[in-house]
Amino acid sequence: MGCNKPEKWSSELGSLTAFAEMVDSGAKQIAFSEPMTIEDMEAFMPKAKAIADQYGVKLVREADLIKTDLFDSEIAEGKEVLILYKGNSYDAYIQLKEDREKLEKSGLYEGAERQEIARRLGRLLGYSAKGINNKIASNTDYKRLSDFGVKASNVFLYYKDLKKATEFYTEVMGLALMAECDNANLLKISNSSYLTLVDAAKGMHSADEPKSVAVAFLTRQLAEWYDYLQEKKVEIKYTYKPKEGGPHDGFVAVDPEGYLLEFELFKQHQENENFVPYLAKTNDVLTSAKHNETALAFHASVTWLYYKDLLPLQNFYENVMGFELAADQVWTKIYRTTDDSYIGLVDVSRGMHSYAKDKAVNVGFMVNDLEGWFNYVQGHKAFELRENSISNDKEGKYSGFVGFDPGNYFLEFNKFNEHSANGKLLEALGND
Repeated sequence: MGCNKPEKWSSELGSLTAFAEMVDSGAKQIAFSEPMTIEDMEAFMPKAKAIADQYGVKLVREADLIKTDLFDSEIAEGKEVLILYKGNSYDAYIQLKEDREKLEKSGLYEGAERQEIARRLGRLLGYSAKGINNKIASNTDYKRLSDFGVKASNVFLYYKDLKKATEFYTEVMGLALMAECDNANLLKISNSSYLTLVDAAKGMHSADEPKSVAVAFLTRQLAEWYDYLQEKKVEIKYTYKPKEGGPHDGFVAVDPEGYLLEFELFKQHQENENFVPYLAKTNDVLTSAKHNETALAFHASVTWLYYKDLLPLQNFYENVMGFELAADQVWTKIYRTTDDSYIGLVDVSRGMHSYAKDKAVNVGFMVNDLEGWFNYVQGHKAFELRENSISNDKEGKYSGFVGFDPGNYFLEFNKFNEHSANGKLLEALGND
C-alpha cells in the first residue's frame, strides 16, 4: 500500500495557522513566521495569504527583522519572515525598530537600554516576563536571583524588647525557634518561609522607624486562628468578616510592638487563578498553638511591601529578582519567591500603610550561591549595595550582604554555614 506524501510547508502552515488564530483572538499582538529564503517565501506567500484572510489578520513580509537579545542575532540573516498582526501592533513594531536604531547610532544601545528593547519586543510578541527573561539569559550573560538558588525567604522585624517579641511569636503564635544569635532569633512560618526578630539596639534599623510591612500568615484554619487569638487577648485591628464570592478572607492582628499580622485564606477567584493551584500544593506546618485541642498551622506567607509607584517595582522583582507573578489584584501584585513564600507589592493609596522612605524591616532571602549572586550584582550594578563585600559574623555562623530595592526596602541575602548553632535550621532547609 502507498502512503500520502506530506504536503510541502505542512509544518510551517500549521505554525502560521496557530499564530493567526492567536493574533485574531488577542492572545498575541503580533507573531513572526519561521525565517525563509526569499525564493521559498515567494512560493509560500499564496498559502500564507489564504490563512491570514481566513482569520482576518494582516500579513507583512519583513526582510530586515529587528535584532535584539531576545533571539539569536543570526536567526533571520539573509532571510525573510512574515509578520501577522491586527490593529496598530505593526506600528508598535516599526517604532521599536526606530528606537533601537537611534540608540545604536548614538552609542547608547547597551546595558539597561539594550535589554529594554528586547523586553519590549517580547511583550509585543505576548511572552510572559519569565519567558522573556529565559530568552535573554540564553543569548547574554544576564542572570536573576532565581538562577543562584533561593532556599527560603526571611523577613526581619525590629524590636525594642526582643525577649517579649520572642515570647509572643513562640508562646502565643506557636512558631518554632530555629536559631538564636546574640541580637536576633529566627523562627519558622512554613517550610521555606522564616521570620527573624531583631534587637533594634544592635540592628540596621531603629524600632521607631515606620513599620511599613505586613506579614501575612496563610492558613486553612482562619476561623480557628481568629477565635484563638481573641482568647489570648491579642489586639485585633481588622475583624474577621468572611465574604461570599470574594478573592480572600482574613483579619489583621497586631504584635507587641505594632507590626501588622494578616491571617489570610485565598479563595478560587478570577484574580487568584494562577495563585490558588500553587497554594494547594503547600503543606501545613503545625505550630504549638491549639484551639479546642486542635493544633493550628500555617502553609505559606506573604510579605506585603508598600510603594508609591508599582510599575518600577514590578520590573525589579520580575526582571532582576526573577520572581513569577502569581496574582494580580490590580493594586497589589503577588510574586512567588519559593514554593510557599511570596512578596506582595501594595499601592500605598489603597494599603494599610502610608509611604515611608525608612522602614523597620529587611526583606531576606537564603541563597545557595551567595558569593555568585553578590559578584553578579556588583559586576552588573543590578541594584545599589549597602556594602562592597560579603559580611561574616565572628563565629562563622552566617554570611550575607544587603542591597536596596527601588522603593528603598533593605534586601538581605544570607547563607547559613555549618555550625552547631545552625543545626536545626540547616536540617529544616535540607542542607547536607
